[in-house]
Amino acid sequence: MTTELEEILEKMEKLRKELEELALAKGIEDREVLALSRMLDVLLNRYYEILKHKKEA
Repeated sequence: MTTELEEILEKMEKLRKELEELALAKGIEDREVLALSRMLDVLLNRYYEILKHKKEA
């Protein structure tokens, strides 16, 4: 069974690859690229939030 952190890491890596490919194809100012970037930011924030709570526990 995978942990929430592992699931987030997998999603982040997949999204990062998609973002890189899309940015190369459409440019970094494209709306889709910016939307994916924001989605990745949300995952990164969640990841670090979980890590912070684990350290505090």
